[in-house]
Parts: sequence; structure tokens; C-alpha cells
Amino acid sequence: MNPLASATSSELQEARERGSFDYLELIVNRISESVAGELNGDTMARLTPEQITLWAYWIFRSEVLDGGHVQLIYNGYGPFIYRNPFAHVMKLWGLTDFAKFINKGHTLYKKHEAEITQERSDEEFMAMYENFEDFDDLDDAFVIHEEEITEQIADHVNEQISQFVTIKN
Repeated sequence: MNPLASATSSELQEARERGSFDYLELIVNRISESVAGELNGDTMARLTPEQITLWAYWIFRSEVLDGGHVQLIYNGYGPFIYRNPFAHVMKLWGLTDFAKFINKGHTLYKKHEAEITQERSDEEFMAMYENFEDFDDLDDAFVIHEEEITEQIADHVNEQISQFVTIKN
């Protein structure tokens, strides 16, 4: 356990009452703060697998809602999401449909990784969305189901809170 990631029980309760987004945001922020906002090999060694998985979801969520799978992959997060057991852990957390969704994304990631990850100007990047329309259905599906997925993850985190943060009174 990363003893540096902590929150008070009142902070957690207040965030949970505001909703799943606020709850997970608080926890991810505390995890991030515990390693100075750096997610790399050295800092990941100081985090639990659960903390890393939650942070991975938060990155996935942010990137896909902001710019879709193309942005996620272009910004260099493809290996973090698709070459790690992220989908497997989502299944273990009870999010079977989301795990299947991630696996569909993995198939497209493998197909398009080399082309998407090439350095581009902003204009060239925006044009990529027309070239990789096979991600559109995945992007749309995530937007439709994001709140439900986030709620399921928040429920899991709440049930296993000691795996994510140390609770201080």
C-alpha cells in the first residue's frame, strides 16, 4: 500500500455524496499527489496495482471524453491501457462489459497504432479523425455509458477503499 495516498473519512464521504466523479477524482488526485503527479516506472513501483488501475481508468476516461481513442493513442497512453492487464482487472472488478469494450479498443489499437502515433501538426492531428472512423462507435459507446461505468468503478473503490487510500480521521 502507498501510505502517502490518504484522505479523511469526511472528505471521502462528502465527495461520495457529490457523486461518483467527485469521489474518484478525490482519490485519483490523492494517489497522484503521493507521487508528485508523475506516472512512470519509478513511481508506479510505489503504487498498488489497484491505484495504478484506477489512475489508468481516470486517464482513459479523460482522454476518450476529450478527444476519443485517437487522442488517447496519439498522446501516448495506448501502451498503458492496451499493453497492460487493464481490461483483465476491469473484469475482475466486475465490469465485464467494459472489459469487452477495452478489448475491442485493443484490436483497433493494434491495427492503427503505428499510423496514429506518428508526430503531426495540430491540423494533421485533427484530420486523423476522418481517417480512423472505426473508433467512432467505441467513442460514442463510451460517452453513452461513461456515467454508469464510473459509478461501477466508484462502487468497487468504495468497497475496497483500503486498497486505494489510507483513511485518516
